[in-house]
This record gives sequence, structure tokens and C-alpha cells, in this order.
Amino acid sequence: MKRLLGGGACLSRCCPLLLLLALLRLGSSSGACPCGDPALCRPIAGTPEFEVFVFDVGRKTWKFYDWSQITTVAAFGKYDPELLCYAHSKGARVVLKGDVPVKEIIDSANRTAWIARQVDLAKKQYMDGINIDIEQEVIVMSPEYYALTALVKETTDAFHREIPGSQVTFDVAWSPACIDKRCYNYSGIADACDFLFVMSYDEQSQVWTECIARANAPYNQTLDGYDDYISMSIEPKKLVMGVPWYGYDYRCLDLSKDHVCSLPNISFRGAPCSDAAGRQVTYGTIMKQVNSSISGSLWDEEQKAPYYEYKDSLGHFHQVWYDNPQSISLKATYAKKRGLRGIGMWNGNCLDYSRSSVAEQQTEAMWRALRP
Repeated sequence: MKRLLGGGACLSRCCPLLLLLALLRLGSSSGACPCGDPALCRPIAGTPEFEVFVFDVGRKTWKFYDWSQITTVAAFGKYDPELLCYAHSKGARVVLKGDVPVKEIIDSANRTAWIARQVDLAKKQYMDGINIDIEQEVIVMSPEYYALTALVKETTDAFHREIPGSQVTFDVAWSPACIDKRCYNYSGIADACDFLFVMSYDEQSQVWTECIARANAPYNQTLDGYDDYISMSIEPKKLVMGVPWYGYDYRCLDLSKDHVCSLPNISFRGAPCSDAAGRQVTYGTIMKQVNSSISGSLWDEEQKAPYYEYKDSLGHFHQVWYDNPQSISLKATYAKKRGLRGIGMWNGNCLDYSRSSVAEQQTEAMWRALRP
């Protein structure tokens, strides 16, 4: 850094902003536009009335998404210029995934250099911003606590300055109550970025009560999380509701007649029981199995979630909890009534996009549930 910038050491200590500007100038050139129409390489501007935020993890299933709804795609798979051009043709943003070890960004120079690399990459790939997905343990008032808030603010400032109209978002747990030991400065982070994507799933990551299978995203528990965020003076328009397009398959130690599936105690970040006792299953896979299960689709009225039970080839009983159009539409209705900024899912690839009539109906119903 010293050889490149001469007074780089002084810049990093005295004025991180000057260092960031210098780094951005060094790598400010964009690559050749990959789109047939150069206009499609321009950043998407404006704020949609209702955000529909889609995480995409790769492959080409994006070709079958409901683009009449999508406003943002967070590209968590390999860079796909075809996806970028198509999304821009539909007026949808495509944003980078941002992740960095929190301990590395305590140093302001490291933070500045990381931000510069992300801005440079976004420019080269004609992206519209970044989704910061840092799901690491952080202790309240620790150096990491303050560094993470600073990272979000500085990233937002840099992107907004260098890519007009760009979007910077941050992923948070379903509740601000130090879930999985993620004790972040949630109100400060919300103020610093465009909005928070609330991951209202994996809500059994830490179970402190009876170790039994439960819904991935129970209705009342999910809504309590939003009430808690809003009670921290975070505006509803700063929150996008994330819903799961996958479920959990649990092998039961015992399955009672009243559908209680007992689980082994598998701890996670201090909790004695967790959803680590199960395995994640996509909605597309679930729909291929549910009708041949021993129970068929069942509905838990308390959690407002579907589930089913089956016996595997070794004779073990399993219970599968998931979300479907019925459970998702209930949450989407709440998102609208509560004035949230929008809705999204992890992840868009989880549906069955084959051309069979049954799969098409199931897939259309899941997309439709986002806007009941």
C-alpha cells in the first residue's frame, strides 16, 4: 500500500475517506458491457412501491422466475452476465453478496480496502449494489460491534457516491434478541443502509425448551420479531420480510400419536437443542414427497404451518416442516398491513421449475403468495 499510495500509511490512520477515494480511483474502470443493449448496463434507479427481494444461488432457474414481481436479485452464485442483462431489462436490480470476517474490519484501513474492492467489482460487473450477509457472532459493545456498524455506513456511503441509485442492504436474524449470538447494533445498522432483510426462517436454530420438531418460521414468533425491531425505532419501511422456500426434515427419536416428534439434543451457539438435528429440503423436493407420505399434508394451527410424516427405508419415522402458499400468504398479508418495505425469500432456486403442469401450478402459487 505504501508503494502504491506514497503516504498510504498516514492516509489509513488519518483519513479513511481519502484512502477509499484513492483506492476507488485506482480501480474505477468498468469492464465491457455484456448486454446487447448498452443501456442495460446502466444502474437501476428509483424506489419500488413494494420490494420483492430474491436470493439466487446460481444455475439458470432465474429464467423461470416471476419477473413481473421482482425488484432486486441478490446474486449469491457465480456471476452471470445473462442474468444481469435480463434483470435490468425487467427493471430489477442485481446486487453483490458481501461477506468478510468481522475481526478483519476492526482496522479501519482493512475496512476501507474491503469496501473499495466491492465497489470496484460492482462497477466491473455493472451491479446495482451489495447485500451484506454477515452472520457471525458479535458481542455487544465489543470492537466488532462498532466495526460492523461502521462497515455498513461506510459501504453505503461509498456505493451511493460511486454508483448513483445503488442499493446497500444488510441481512439480520428473525429477531434482534441476540439470535445465534449475533448481538449487532441493529438500529444503527438500519439507519446506515437502505434497508434490512429480515431472515424470518431458521427460527429453531436455538431451542431452549423441549427438543421437538417445530415449524421453520412459526407465524406468531415471526411477527414478534418484527414488533421487536420496530420497538427499537426502526421504521417498518426499513424492513423487508424474508420467508423460506425450504423446510426441515427431522428424523424422530419418537413420534407420538399426537404428532410430537422428539429430537436428539444437538447444540448450537450455547443452546442445548437446534434445527441442526434436521436437514434442509427445498419446496420442490417436498412437493414430490408429501403426497406419498404416511400422513399427507397436515396443518398446525398454533404455528400456522404445514408438515407431514413419512417412514424411511430403514423404518425410521420423519417429520417435515415447511412453508407453503397458505403459510406464506398469511405473513405477506401482515407485511403489507404493517407497512413493511417488502418481502423476499431464501431462495428463488428452491422451487420445481420443470415444465410439468403440476410443478407449474405449485410454482405459480408460491410466487403469487408473495403478493396476496
